[in-house]
Amino acid sequence: MAGITRVKRYKGLTVLVFFLFLLALLYIALPMASLFIKMPWDSLQGVLGSPVVANALKLSLMTSGITTLIVVILGTPIAHVNARHKYPAKELVDTVIDLPVVIPPAVAGLALLMAFGRRGVLGQYLNVMGIDIAFSTVAVVMAQVFVASPFFIRQARTSFEDVDRSYENAARTLGASPLYTFAYVTAPIAMNGLISGAILSWARALGEFGATIMFAGNFEGHTQTMPLAIYTAMQGDLNASIFLSIILVAVSFIVIAAIKILTRRGLILAQD
Repeated sequence: MAGITRVKRYKGLTVLVFFLFLLALLYIALPMASLFIKMPWDSLQGVLGSPVVANALKLSLMTSGITTLIVVILGTPIAHVNARHKYPAKELVDTVIDLPVVIPPAVAGLALLMAFGRRGVLGQYLNVMGIDIAFSTVAVVMAQVFVASPFFIRQARTSFEDVDRSYENAARTLGASPLYTFAYVTAPIAMNGLISGAILSWARALGEFGATIMFAGNFEGHTQTMPLAIYTAMQGDLNASIFLSIILVAVSFIVIAAIKILTRRGLILAQD
């Protein structure tokens, strides 16, 4: 009798877990699917010809590409140093680097404005030299770098920490310089993680909204990226906003899939 009761409880728990799983899946999938369902595909040509959509796509791809390049160039040595060396206040440095992940994007944008705006801590001196950063395309890139860099640095650091030091020590024993060892031993082994971090950073830059609108503004063709264009188009051209949203959803899906594939490949290589 007790055994039958346990079986019934187990079945009941299984049904409950399955229901909660299905509910969570539908809660996430239904809004995403609704974008595709509500998009009037017969008007796609007109949407593609919209200056707002074309300018936003062009600006977003350009700025996010530049941002990713900057993040990789600057973030790789930072991640390697934090993974391989100990120095005073290392934990504080790590905390500061990760801070943009947890602070609201609007706060990040306001902080950048207070630092680099015309009356900012540094911006007031740049303004004297005729350099205005705020509310420009440069400001878009700076906002994206600020919010996206932690995603690459964190992933890159983890990848460098996972590299077996015996390979590096063997290269150094054979006379390889630190730079040669990094370029031909460490980096290739950590490459999957570095690529995953770069992709994640690019996606974060592509979808940035709060910091951009606060620091760079919302000027079509100059600072209006896709998220800002979605916000603007909602007020007059719903089809354009839905189409841009679909692009970002598709990009996000591809990014997640690519990271999963690279991570799985890295695990397989590590096991081999």
